[in-house]
Amino acid sequence: MTEAYSFPNLLSGGWRNMDFGPFRDGVEICRLAEGSPEVALLRYAPGASVPLHSHPGLEVVLVLEGAQTDENGRHETGALVLNPPGTQHSVQSDVGCTVLIQWERPVQILGGI
Repeated sequence: MTEAYSFPNLLSGGWRNMDFGPFRDGVEICRLAEGSPEVALLRYAPGASVPLHSHPGLEVVLVLEGAQTDENGRHETGALVLNPPGTQHSVQSDVGCTVLIQWERPVQILGGI
């Protein structure tokens, strides 16, 4: 990213009008900044999940709507989750959710497909 970008009204639902594409089964992505770090929106359908994975760099997640669950608990709208380097978890969303996510390095999938 070589120039500044602004995403007006993101926290008040501005993300609903953004373009999402396929990411994983049941999860869509809207990439906001590629490279290191990468910043994106992830939209989980109800029942969607991401298998066990490790974080070689810091991952920051802000739940914009809905809820997601991992080994550390249930994270609902407004929750800020920090997954430091060296941690691992799997993510599920029983009700569906949209999150703003930033990761320093791509995660390493450890289980599932």
